[in-house]
Amino acid sequence: MTVDASPLEALRAAVGFSPIGEVAGNLLIGKGSLDGRALRVAVVENRVASGSLGKAEVAKFSPLLALTARERSPLVLCLDSAGARVSEGLDALGAFRRLFTEALAARAAGAPVAAVLGRNCYGGASMLAHVASQRLFGPDTRLAMSGPAILAQAAGGNALDPMYVAMADASIGAASRAQACAANAVWTPGMDVGEWLRGALAPGAGAWDAYRARHRELRERLPSVPAARPPEGVRRRDLDRLFADGYEARECDGVLSGTLAGGGFLLGLVGAGHVGAARAWTFAEQAWTLADAAAARVEVVLDCESHAARFDDEKAVLSEYVVDMAAALAAARSRGADVRLTIVGRAGGGVYVALAAGATRVAAARGADIQVLPGAALASILGRRQDAGAECSEYLRAGVADEDIKLGLPPGSRP
Repeated sequence: MTVDASPLEALRAAVGFSPIGEVAGNLLIGKGSLDGRALRVAVVENRVASGSLGKAEVAKFSPLLALTARERSPLVLCLDSAGARVSEGLDALGAFRRLFTEALAARAAGAPVAAVLGRNCYGGASMLAHVASQRLFGPDTRLAMSGPAILAQAAGGNALDPMYVAMADASIGAASRAQACAANAVWTPGMDVGEWLRGALAPGAGAWDAYRARHRELRERLPSVPAARPPEGVRRRDLDRLFADGYEARECDGVLSGTLAGGGFLLGLVGAGHVGAARAWTFAEQAWTLADAAAARVEVVLDCESHAARFDDEKAVLSEYVVDMAAALAAARSRGADVRLTIVGRAGGGVYVALAAGATRVAAARGADIQVLPGAALASILGRRQDAGAECSEYLRAGVADEDIKLGLPPGSRP
């Protein structure tokens, strides 16, 4: 008797996987069944470019997610991927925005989604994994918003240094992920994957109810942080021009909240520093409050480069906090809110994807700087830096933004 060598192989055997169509880059779509119940399977494997997802993969993946949403049919995501294909630049970012929007919609529609993970699950792939209600890790799986090389670089070290290897295993390895959340399990040879799937694909609470409950639990997992300082009133020149009728805004640790004179609410992520678990949770708390209140209009502004690359944030499973922001905005939108995101400065990475996927429409102010990842992270992956500050026409072409706006700020000025 042959023992399956990985959770992905065990899954294929358990459901009788058979492919549908040809491979698109790193993506293979197939079908299977469990207890006579048909299900779809999307397999993202490390064939090229670390299993990353680019335009070719998204072109085939997004329709599958849309069909899953319409039919509310069970879907298994098999992910061995570094996330969005950064070598494709803005095209990859725009494509991943569409993909993650469809993934949230499938879960919101009530489609059962489970995830089986290979060795690597980073960046956008880790966000897709947290659209699923449950995740099955391999013994050697590592899941994080940032891969080990970027985490080590941000900490001033080398990913090959034994100390940083140990830190990565302790922070983002399968064992730590299983301890962090009851929805995570670790596969072992001989495990009955079919039995795990029965639980993972079972009907549960409504999608937003499940995410709302998860948000409360995430508060308890936050790393130790100083007591939040009282919010302070704030004025910004970009907001003055964007909301000429008037607004009232408060800021605390880079999270904006407030009201608009013409009716509606203001949220934002601004300022120096990247978004870690605590900051993401605070933003999501504000967004969930508006979703619960069935707010009619929510204006979101973004001027914050990307998600944090820190071991402490990854210990808390930063990916879940980033997805929490997206789910809160998407829940508000599903309850009738017009959720508009305006990028007034810097944006990129998982933070951009989360906020853009939760929004009704995305606008880029002229002069905005939107990148797949911050320059240092891009250099770590590609071995070179990319020039910042694309034209708004490029953002529109790539699907990163839906419209551009002119705020009339002097070139090079800051809010």
